[in-house]
Amino acid sequence: MLFLAVLGPGFITANVDNDAGGIYTYSQAGARWGYLSLWTLIPITVALILVQEMCSRMGAVTGKGLSDLIREEFGLRVTFTVMSLLVLVNLTNVMANFAGIASSLELFHVSRYFSVPIASVAIWFLIVKGNYKSAEKIFLFACVLYVAYIISGIMVKPDWTQAAIYSFKPTLMLDRDYIEMLIGLVGTTIAPWMQFYLQAAVVEKGITAKEYVQSRVEVIFGCIITDVVAFFIIVACAGAIWSNGPRDIESAAEAAKGLLPFGQYAYLLFSAGLLNASVFAACILPLSTAYSVCEGLGFESGVDKNFDEAPVFYWLYTLLIVIGAAVVLIPGFPLVKMILFSQVINGVLLPIVLIYMILLANNQRIMQEWVNSRFYNLASWITVVVMIGLSLALAGISIRSL
Repeated sequence: MLFLAVLGPGFITANVDNDAGGIYTYSQAGARWGYLSLWTLIPITVALILVQEMCSRMGAVTGKGLSDLIREEFGLRVTFTVMSLLVLVNLTNVMANFAGIASSLELFHVSRYFSVPIASVAIWFLIVKGNYKSAEKIFLFACVLYVAYIISGIMVKPDWTQAAIYSFKPTLMLDRDYIEMLIGLVGTTIAPWMQFYLQAAVVEKGITAKEYVQSRVEVIFGCIITDVVAFFIIVACAGAIWSNGPRDIESAAEAAKGLLPFGQYAYLLFSAGLLNASVFAACILPLSTAYSVCEGLGFESGVDKNFDEAPVFYWLYTLLIVIGAAVVLIPGFPLVKMILFSQVINGVLLPIVLIYMILLANNQRIMQEWVNSRFYNLASWITVVVMIGLSLALAGISIRSL
């Protein structure tokens, strides 16, 4: 019963990470590189668990959000810089998710000029006119619908032997597109916004150090489930698209069309999963951004507050939705490039956020006996070093190719 009481923040945060941009990144990995990228999911899952657990622990012990702690410990200038980068990255992700809404419903012959405005208004009302408990119930239901990707992956009947081999066979190559794909996979699976949203959600839900053990189990469970879904998206596209000839895809909707030869149900499930993921993330990402910025800059925030009590929080949430939805309706906007750019920038921004997180989690004055263990510090710093190395490799290869 205690586990069910704390269920929500970790499970929701991990699953919403499989948003339209994430689904496109996984689909592109499967369509272009087949099963080669599957080996990354094991270390990514371990790193995701470590990072998410660290955030939930800090939220439960301190009762404060991540951006709030960064401002208190490192100053307003650092906080403003990090928040500015986060808003830029999250805005591109919001655009990607409204594009996911548009493209998924266009598969069912619904115009984006109808679907995007309707979805944006519905998303706005859900948060502005609701409260944390009602929103959390809807988000948990959306998490369950991700099973559509598992079913569609099974229906494609991919090469399970190859999938098993490459899941445990690290494959590296000095290819710009391959390295960009690896950074994108890490960036979309362990995104910077997740850390801010999870810690803020733990605080708003009222989870304390007494419920920490149950909260940790919930976080680990959510991280495993989200990467299981990622695994099935990659193998579905490897089996349906890559096996017939490696190629780039332009959107997650194109990946759904690639499943048509394997039956109408596989196609419909993948499409429905894309719509669910896009709407889900279009709610969470603006919410996460508003939480982070308001906490970091000292403004009132929270879904349980009304518009008058937290005007900056709700206006920022509204502005992100309006811009994200409006950009999708601009004819000829290079949305696919924007999606890929956002996932790579996620991977570049992540080490910066992780460095501040690790420093905070080792601050005995605020964490007391809940500071990181040596194992946590070792694994966390390895994650930071690997991400910096991948980012530098991508930059170097890009410069050489100019």
